[in-house]
Amino acid sequence: MGQIVLNLTKEKIKKLKDYYCDDLRASPPGAIFAAKTKNATITAYQSGKVLFQGRSPEVEANKWGSTTEPSKNRDSKSLKQKKINEHSFAPPSSLFTSSHIGSDEAGTGDYFGPITVAAAYITKDQIPLLKELGVKDSKHLTDEMIKSIAIELVRMEIAYSLVVLHNEKYNELQRKGWSQGKMKTMLHHHAINKLLKKVEPTKPDGILIDQFSQPNVYLNHLKSEKAKLQDHVFFMTKAESYSIAVAAGSIIARASFVKQMDKLANTAGVPIPKGASQKVDQAAAVLIRKHGRESLEQYAKVHFANTQKAESYL
Repeated sequence: MGQIVLNLTKEKIKKLKDYYCDDLRASPPGAIFAAKTKNATITAYQSGKVLFQGRSPEVEANKWGSTTEPSKNRDSKSLKQKKINEHSFAPPSSLFTSSHIGSDEAGTGDYFGPITVAAAYITKDQIPLLKELGVKDSKHLTDEMIKSIAIELVRMEIAYSLVVLHNEKYNELQRKGWSQGKMKTMLHHHAINKLLKKVEPTKPDGILIDQFSQPNVYLNHLKSEKAKLQDHVFFMTKAESYSIAVAAGSIIARASFVKQMDKLANTAGVPIPKGASQKVDQAAAVLIRKHGRESLEQYAKVHFANTQKAESYL
């Protein structure tokens, strides 16, 4: 099922509504109107965006404006992305417009703070509205925007599950020989299982995980913990750019990470910066001076090089 988005004036949207008056149907929140023809479902939003979605969306969209072809640069990026995702677990393009689960994580590259993983179940009817709300890759959003959108997702009663791996447990697992990749695998696995149980008896059309390792590595991690991959699971790098469900999971995970960082800063009584920069090294040194080296177990991923770098500031 394809989709096309046109940006139209309010006057033109009024003409659309009059044109499709015999095909009108119940519209989603935030929409001016929705209609359904044999070719496509048409949804017009207050922002001026009109979504044509269905078997032949171009038939209806071409009546109201020209659809732009992807640029050569975008084509090049798509080809490169396709090559990276060439494996038997790559998702079909139809998954992105279906009712599916998306899973993503936050905090993996940050010295301070936990790893948070969120899985979100988005129905195909919710996709247009979530796009209107600005749901996209959390790396392109400010913390304030992430907090605001996360609140809207909760208000919409989006089904999701959240798993948080706090620093003490992270450091314990790391000393037992767990790689960060294995930790992420099990976090995604638990988050997805929790969500599948929450949405029962509904069965999603598929499950998409933002790929952080090759699928065979993910499967080996599951096998080592006697866990089994769920049905209809797919992996894709930069999945949040294609799947609204993964983007929603990304935002929920990031919002939780930001909240946890604020809690750590309040407990420590000193600023706790994100990332793994020189500023982080200096903050770690301040934390050591104030609370002792052992305090890092509560606040940081101590095997990161920042722990040693902090020594130069003591």
